[in-house]
Amino acid sequence: MSVSHVDLQTSNAKLRVFIHLAENKDAGRWKAGFADGSLVGINDDTPYGYGRANALGCTVSFSKAHRETLAGKMLRYGLRLLLGFDFVHAWRQRHEFENADVIWTHTESQYLAVAAVARLRGIRTKIIGQTVWLFDSWNMLSAPKRYLYSFLIKRVDVLTFLSPANMQVADTLFPDSDLRLVSFGIPAETTVAPRVRHQKPMKILAIGNDRHRDWRTLVDVVRGQPDFALTILSGTVPRRVVAGIPNVEVRLAKSTRELTDGFDAASVVCVPLQENLHASGITAIEEAVLAGVPVIASDTGGLRHYFSDKEIIYVPPGDRPALLDALLHVRDCPEEACKMAVRAQGRMGPGGLGADEYIHNHVRISHDILREGAELQTATAAVQTVKTLA
Repeated sequence: MSVSHVDLQTSNAKLRVFIHLAENKDAGRWKAGFADGSLVGINDDTPYGYGRANALGCTVSFSKAHRETLAGKMLRYGLRLLLGFDFVHAWRQRHEFENADVIWTHTESQYLAVAAVARLRGIRTKIIGQTVWLFDSWNMLSAPKRYLYSFLIKRVDVLTFLSPANMQVADTLFPDSDLRLVSFGIPAETTVAPRVRHQKPMKILAIGNDRHRDWRTLVDVVRGQPDFALTILSGTVPRRVVAGIPNVEVRLAKSTRELTDGFDAASVVCVPLQENLHASGITAIEEAVLAGVPVIASDTGGLRHYFSDKEIIYVPPGDRPALLDALLHVRDCPEEACKMAVRAQGRMGPGGLGADEYIHNHVRISHDILREGAELQTATAAVQTVKTLA
């Protein structure tokens, strides 16, 4: 594991950065959704804010979705199901891979595909691979997949992680790899000042679609509390979990405006989680913090790397009595909850958590590995010269 140390102010390199994302994260579609408000959440006009690297001495381009015949789509989906990553989508970007200085990816699904194409084509472009879910499920993978993924991971120049818990597992599996912790951040330019919230009934908001949301625990806690009103904005809640419970509403937010209105009406945002390694829920937490709403979250996934228990309230995963106590505390002590929201919001913005720092870290790492590669080439050339002279 190493720490990035390149000073961007003194680096004059013009990096050609290619961002390889999932097929459904086409930058053109993303920008259109951002413009018309249908891209729900606090977002940038480029996917995950990666376009901000253009202001940091980079020339950024993005992977593109291609028109497909039915047969082509079936082939792509079939290979994705077999391999666990979208090889065909990556193969279609192979020429862009070759013309870049460095390739950034957002999840392991993308970097495994990029590495596979790079191996097959002999592409030497540097790869930064961001890992999200892979090491949560590593031990459940088949032996052939573990072998294949290990082979591909060794082609990735730097593995980045959103959580120290995730990186610790990776360090035991790949001790020779370059592993770096990069805090995830969303655009933090706009904030809503926290305020004391006295709503009756207490309005609880829960959002998100991550696979590790623990909806059952939250619903069980709210079920017997008629003075609680829970709204869940998600498409992943099993209907049987909420059926027949009058103080629980489940729906999708169809626009950013709907999400913003939900934050404005909420007494607290609750992020219930199952045990995980990858900072599940961090996007929802950061959105709530920017909206000035107090947050309760399950204490798992390395979330304390982002916010301390002076800034949000943590409860053990799956602990119903602890979650109920936390909700009652926010209800009964709204002034204290507001102070926590103020402290949490102070963690966001310049020099703290946010899209700018997230992208800065990618640029720093890119400079690191390109400089290290150049130094290695120089050293190799010197050795060859000495051998020739000898």
